[in-house]
Amino acid sequence: MSILKNCVRAFSARARRRRAEYFCDTFEVTATTKILDLGSGDGSNIAAILQNTPVCKGNVFIADIDHTALQRGNRNYGFVGVLLGESGSLPFPDGFFDIVYCSSVIEHVTTPKHDVWRIHSGSQFKQRARIRQRAFADEIRRVARQYFVQTPNALFPVESHSWLPLVGYLPRRALVPLLKCTNTVWIKRTSPDWCLLQRREMRDFFPESRIINERFLGLTKSFMAVLSDRAHSA
Repeated sequence: MSILKNCVRAFSARARRRRAEYFCDTFEVTATTKILDLGSGDGSNIAAILQNTPVCKGNVFIADIDHTALQRGNRNYGFVGVLLGESGSLPFPDGFFDIVYCSSVIEHVTTPKHDVWRIHSGSQFKQRARIRQRAFADEIRRVARQYFVQTPNALFPVESHSWLPLVGYLPRRALVPLLKCTNTVWIKRTSPDWCLLQRREMRDFFPESRIINERFLGLTKSFMAVLSDRAHSA
C-alpha cells in the first residue's frame, strides 16, 4: 500500500510541477500583479508556483473555507488570507484580481458539506451541484481579468479523489455506500462532495477561455480553462 501511495503522490507532484510551468509560461507576473488562489488550503501550491517570480507577497491572496490553513499560509508565506463560506460568493469588486488561480476546486462546489453523505440521488446531487458550480465560475469570471481553472476529467478511468478505478462511472446510489466501505480500508479517504465535469461543461462555464487537455498515457486526465492576456497578444 505504501508503495502505491508513494507512486500516486509522485505522479501528483509531477502534474503540479507541469501546471506550474504552464502557468508561468502563460501569465506575465510582475511585482504588482494581484493574484487570488481560490481554494488555496495553506497556500503552499501557489507559493511553489510563484517562487521564481517578482510578485509581492502582499499582492497574493489565498481564499479557503479552512481558517487554520489560511493562518498557516499567512504565517509561512506572508499571503493575505480570506475566509470563505460555502456559498461560493467572493468578497471582492469586479476585476479586482489580475489572475485567479483555482486548481481541483470547482468539482467540490456542490452542496453543503453536511448533506453530501445523505444525498443518494445522482440526478438531485448533480442538479444542485451544477447550479452552484455555475455561480462559482461566474464569480471567478467577475473578479478576474485572467484566470487558470483546473479540474479532473469526469471520464478519466481513475477517479482522482479516491484513487479508485472506474468509480467516476458509478451511479451515486452505489458510490456513497462504496466510499463508506473503502474509507475504512483503502489508502485514500474521501468524502463524496465532488461532482466531476466534462469538457463541454467547462466550456459552458468559461465560454471565453481556452480549454486545455491535460493528458496521461494518451487519455485526458483533467481540463484547464485558461484566459490570459499573454495568450491573446501572442
